[in-house]
Amino acid sequence: MSTETLSASSLSEKRRVSALGDGTLARVAKYTAVRLVTLFITVVIGVYLTILIANMGGYVDTIMRNEIKYEAAQAVLANPVSRNLPPEVREKLIRERIALEEKRLGLDQPFFIRSLRYLRNALTLNLGYAIFMNSDSGSRQVRLILLERLPATLLLTGTSELILFFSSVFLALSLSRKYGSFWDKLTIALSPTSSAPPWFYGIFFILIFAAVLKVLPFGGIVDVPPPRNPIDYGLSVLKHLILPASSVIVSSFFLSIYNWRTYFLIYSSEDYVEMARAKGLPSRDIERRYILRPTLPTIVTNFALLVISLWTGFTITETVFLWPGLGRTLYQAIGLYDTPVIVGSTIIYAYLLAITVFLLDFIYALIDPRVKIGGESPQ
Repeated sequence: MSTETLSASSLSEKRRVSALGDGTLARVAKYTAVRLVTLFITVVIGVYLTILIANMGGYVDTIMRNEIKYEAAQAVLANPVSRNLPPEVREKLIRERIALEEKRLGLDQPFFIRSLRYLRNALTLNLGYAIFMNSDSGSRQVRLILLERLPATLLLTGTSELILFFSSVFLALSLSRKYGSFWDKLTIALSPTSSAPPWFYGIFFILIFAAVLKVLPFGGIVDVPPPRNPIDYGLSVLKHLILPASSVIVSSFFLSIYNWRTYFLIYSSEDYVEMARAKGLPSRDIERRYILRPTLPTIVTNFALLVISLWTGFTITETVFLWPGLGRTLYQAIGLYDTPVIVGSTIIYAYLLAITVFLLDFIYALIDPRVKIGGESPQ
């Protein structure tokens, strides 16, 4: 074969590879754009539904208007100068105060217009100001309120959920090797205990360890007054963390182990696993290559959703333990009908969920060769 023929063949091959690469990039770009648009529409719908639900069809507006009228009347009547004014003048002052407050809160506009404004602000993370709640510094900015409560929630949920996740996965893998053993049967027998929520166990833990034994605090995040020494402060926080974290772990521990153990058993009974055992491969290699690797997408998905759940906190559990986190803040906002705080918490969660789902599509393509991005099919 001549040199010119080889050169032409090499050039043709390069063009074919380049064309394939361009086609793959085009598919990936198209797939990415479609997924982004789809997730954005989902976020918009979810946030707007949250705004509608949080307002309860206008019921919250009625409550706010009644409170504005009451506070305006009390403010005018509490003023010594206003008491000596004629009744019609006092009524005029009250009406003016009510109008100014309704204008400040946007209640002078129809709810549909206000809901669209809420939606725009939410999507741009302009979370606005709370109606009733304040941050520790006295600010009513929703962003500051949420950011102040975030570290406490991350400490509680991060510690408890990460311990629960990794311990249950490793213990489940160990139990899958000992199917039918005493510990395997004990785990199955104790799995129904996970039907109770964390706050249920939290109440019993408070009664036992705080009220009766008096070895752990009832609630809060630190002693009062807080220790000035950083080491003592950290030890105090850890002491307050024991009961709420233990309630979260215990409430899901045995069921989580049982679920993962069943999942590992399903894959360990596959034909290719039996073939690997027949070939004499070590059990550790079989678990790593033929059991853990096929379950890796599920493990990654559960871990990703776990990371998202760290933001939401445990609403009732934090309330039971007086834990100053986002869950307790959301509980208080619902009780006060503080719509901006409710919507602010929801929009952050919606964004985190959408970003995670978007990234998982590409992570799956890296860890699972059966998954192709952009509709690409194996040749």
